[in-house]
Amino acid sequence: MDEYFAKVSEEVQNHLKQLVGSVNLPEGEDALELLAKGWLEKEESFMSQISERNLEEVEDFSVEEPRGGLLMTYSGSLLTIGPIGEDGRKVEYASVGLRTDVPETAEKEGSVISSDISVGGPVEFLVGPIKKSSPVYKIAVVREEMPLEEEEELLSDVTQILMDDFVEVNKTLIIE
Repeated sequence: MDEYFAKVSEEVQNHLKQLVGSVNLPEGEDALELLAKGWLEKEESFMSQISERNLEEVEDFSVEEPRGGLLMTYSGSLLTIGPIGEDGRKVEYASVGLRTDVPETAEKEGSVISSDISVGGPVEFLVGPIKKSSPVYKIAVVREEMPLEEEEELLSDVTQILMDDFVEVNKTLIIE
């Protein structure tokens, strides 16, 4: 018991405790342990993609930042914030996949972040696919300057890989 739960940070533990009632898993302590196991697998996948795609991990993301970013929240959700274009940013949101209280995925062209984003705080939108995210665990940005379309494609590719990985993780949690 608590083999995986003990391995996540206290902030993530507290967040997972809040989520346990809104996920489709067995109730009780086993559900927390399963959530933590899945969360650790998702974190590993996220960190692997950051490294493989030469993304840079940062603590803060300004509303003025021209580059796009990839964010993982305490709940294990993903936010892909595209680079600033003429019509704002394209933002994609993908939930834990097991939650029943949020959409599984959502996206919005022309999204507008309401304020700077920092690790430990939520992402809030004036215009976006969601109003507010869970607190942010990790932020990664594109390291090198590249054309808008290339950057959007890179972020979209990474997001798709991570979403596929996260779906597989969720399947193993449900089976257990």
